Amino acid sequence: MKTKTYLFALFIALTFTMCNTSKKEDVDQTEKTPKVKESDEHIALSPADSLKLVNHQIEIKGEVEFPLQLTVDSLRKMKVVDINNLKIVCQSGAVKKDDKTSKGVLLKDILEKAKIKQNGHKDRNFYIVARASDDYKATFSWAEIFNNPTGENTYVLFEENGKPVKNGEMILICGNDIKTGPRHVYWLKTIEVYKVK
Repeated sequence: MKTKTYLFALFIALTFTMCNTSKKEDVDQTEKTPKVKESDEHIALSPADSLKLVNHQIEIKGEVEFPLQLTVDSLRKMKVVDINNLKIVCQSGAVKKDDKTSKGVLLKDILEKAKIKQNGHKDRNFYIVARASDDYKATFSWAEIFNNPTGENTYVLFEENGKPVKNGEMILICGNDIKTGPRHVYWLKTIEVYKVK
């Protein structure tokens, strides 16, 4: 009888020890897990890391008849638009940047030069992806660019306040958005055209 009582007591003790060890391991694992910063801010990069993301040309590709590779010099040869008072407003509503003057080319003009592969004028189910070197992306529909005031306010910029742009040589921005930050693509690398399937 004493042996049974002893074994029962030992069983209970081991059970409590295992439960406490399991809870302690859970706490240790939680403490080891890095906290994810919840923010719509870009991670701050050193100047050297930022330079690695700079592109000296952007590629227009996908469902286009004439794929293009554009540099700042080739943009300057297109129809350049002067833009005044362009604010970069982040998701929180804070103004991150306020450019008094900017120069760029309408995305619409670039896409017209590349010529989207349309089968007649009713073939309009396309979307456009502006992609950065760090894989940040902004999207537009065909209708936004070609049948909406957004098309007259979406630019590939190469100059801000009389100087070359800072984060890459070219930036895409939609000045028509209420919060311009989410579709503000610096380190612009490609403009891709896809057909909706």
